[in-house]
Amino acid sequence: MTPPRSAQSLLRLLQLVSPTLPVGAYAYSGGLEHAVSAGWVRDRVLARDWITGLAEHSLSALDLPVLCRMYRAWQDDDMPRVQWWNHFLAASRESAELLAEDRQLGAALCRLLRDLEVERALIWPGQEKACWAAMFSLAAQYWDIGEMEMQEGYLWAWCENQVAAAIKLVPLGQTDGQRILSECAERIPGWVALSRGIGNDEIGQVAPAQAIGSALHEQQYSRLFRS
Repeated sequence: MTPPRSAQSLLRLLQLVSPTLPVGAYAYSGGLEHAVSAGWVRDRVLARDWITGLAEHSLSALDLPVLCRMYRAWQDDDMPRVQWWNHFLAASRESAELLAEDRQLGAALCRLLRDLEVERALIWPGQEKACWAAMFSLAAQYWDIGEMEMQEGYLWAWCENQVAAAIKLVPLGQTDGQRILSECAERIPGWVALSRGIGNDEIGQVAPAQAIGSALHEQQYSRLFRS
């Protein structure tokens, strides 16, 4: 028996944000590794502030608005518009590592969607230049996941990955990690609402510490993560 449409969409969203999704997200810290090495992040409170600050001032102001515009472009079968926003997002990455992370995750998800016979992934030109949000929005649109649910899932997956990195790097205990995730869960609806009020000319992040940390991480002597 096939689950009802709403239940099927929820299950697909859980599949898309699962840590078992074979894209290698666990290999990246998004600049957090250098923040810990430099002493900017030393405990649970500072880890929480780093994660929630980026979620509010970077993802909610950049990734989430672009994610929605890509989702609507996929709905309209407007490939040039998808590619425009894909290029915009790539140009917004402030270090070589952050751009490589975005494109490597996007390429991995593109390969997976091709293997799952998602038609538009099969015809995507230039798989290696697909941003993560481009392929995430394609999967969400293809699997009939709602726009707001897609945004919430995107943020949750990012927060969960950041917490997993913080547990290894700071280090934090599992309970402290769950405390941070609980705070993120409470704030995600507000971050999504914030992103939905941003116009095209207002899209852009304010995260200088992440940009500096990521650039310095490229030359860091000892590393666990690729970013």
